[in-house]
Amino acid sequence: MGARTGKEFLAGLKTPREIWVGDDKVTDVASHPAFEGAAQTLAQVFDLQYEAREDCLIPDPETGEPINLSHVIPRSRKDLEQRHQCLQRISEFTVGLMGRTPDYMNVTFAGFAGRADEWAAHHNERGAANLVAYQKVLAHKDLSLTHTIVQPTIDKSQGDAPAPGNDVALHKVADTDHGIIVRGARILATLAPFADEIAVYPAMPLPEGADAYGLSFCIPMGTPGLKFICRDSCSTRKNLFDHPLSSRFDEQDAFVIFDDVEVPRDRVFIDANRDAYNTVMTTGWYPNIMQQTMIRAQTKLEFAYGLAMRMAEVINDVSPATKQMLGEISTYAELTRAAVRAAEDQAFEWGNGVWFPHGAPLAALRAILPTWFPRVGEIITLIGSHNLLAAPTRAQLDDRSLRPLIDQFLRGAKDASAEERVRVFRLAWDFVGTNLASRNELYERFYLASGARNYQIMHALSLKDRALRLVAGILGEDGTGAEATRDEKRRKIGLAL
Repeated sequence: MGARTGKEFLAGLKTPREIWVGDDKVTDVASHPAFEGAAQTLAQVFDLQYEAREDCLIPDPETGEPINLSHVIPRSRKDLEQRHQCLQRISEFTVGLMGRTPDYMNVTFAGFAGRADEWAAHHNERGAANLVAYQKVLAHKDLSLTHTIVQPTIDKSQGDAPAPGNDVALHKVADTDHGIIVRGARILATLAPFADEIAVYPAMPLPEGADAYGLSFCIPMGTPGLKFICRDSCSTRKNLFDHPLSSRFDEQDAFVIFDDVEVPRDRVFIDANRDAYNTVMTTGWYPNIMQQTMIRAQTKLEFAYGLAMRMAEVINDVSPATKQMLGEISTYAELTRAAVRAAEDQAFEWGNGVWFPHGAPLAALRAILPTWFPRVGEIITLIGSHNLLAAPTRAQLDDRSLRPLIDQFLRGAKDASAEERVRVFRLAWDFVGTNLASRNELYERFYLASGARNYQIMHALSLKDRALRLVAGILGEDGTGAEATRDEKRRKIGLAL
């Protein structure tokens, strides 16, 4: 089959699945008011791979079919550079506002399949073989895949990983002739209404005795017993003037309940194997997937910088304070760009012939972005001030009696028309003030864990030799000692991230 078109993607959404949003049990995802805008946007993302085929498509080495570059297992630095171009085109289409476009999971599973040797450890050879086979299905059918990896929080004092006896967390309850039965819940399945299948794979390491929770698998969204409870919709009616972002980019998030779901044997990648569960995510997963996430982050920061500049321009705000804030956003965007490029330039072979970026620059970004993104929203709010609340709708602009007054009293500085000013500030309001804006700020604060947790991880795994040696030298101490080899250092920074 190969790379799908938008029409084929929308047809796939017609398969039955149990999805709830608001008061509705949804029967047609693509036409429901809560989902229609994002469904159409994602269809355009699938069409984009053909419109930008030089950047996004490559012949599959086995079938010759065109597949998206995000499915390719990188075997060289050049492969990562080619993948960068594809990921950048996709992120630009949504200006970085959709964090879980299908390329996210494509990159994830390409990395998993590339390190099948790690998945095969701890007597998990069959699970690894199943994963490799599934990744080929994912690429050849160009499926839209969501994931759910976090265990629900019932009692925070009990920690984030389920202990034996936890009846809420997803766990195995039985074997069948054809697979396994699983029960429990997980969060947070972003993109769930728009997915063909859902993936479960490891998150927090499991304590001793919690083998039943050590699961990984992929199943279709319509599998009996699967239930998806979506958060309140942030989507607005389709009106690109009034709601240029929230009418298109609400990718949704869902709480997932597994009500005695049977997972076919050939779709099980880890079957109640705690040792495998606790180790497969500890090396190459992080630097592999962070190439995608940080290209998206860079795109979103550059969009925010451009938006802030247009806001200042349309009201001729040349104050030192505004220039300083503009420079601040530009700094975040440039540092993100530089970190991504540094990680790619220092890419190396991680084992099994697979190349991933260097993890250290991406680990630093992962820790700091939950601080940067809310600050960017604050800056846009400060530059916009009351103007964010004085932006008429399209219908008001089209009213014959109102239009002359709006043109007179809401015009922009210099040659900027009232309509230009309104468009800019309505876009800014959709970025910082609407329901979608609030959801996106929450999303960025906890994207791949909180900033606080990621700072702790960064400190625990950072390379400290040189820092301590510099201090020892000033103190007159013997700061010499055996240092890890260059490759060992590189690998260390990727561990458990």
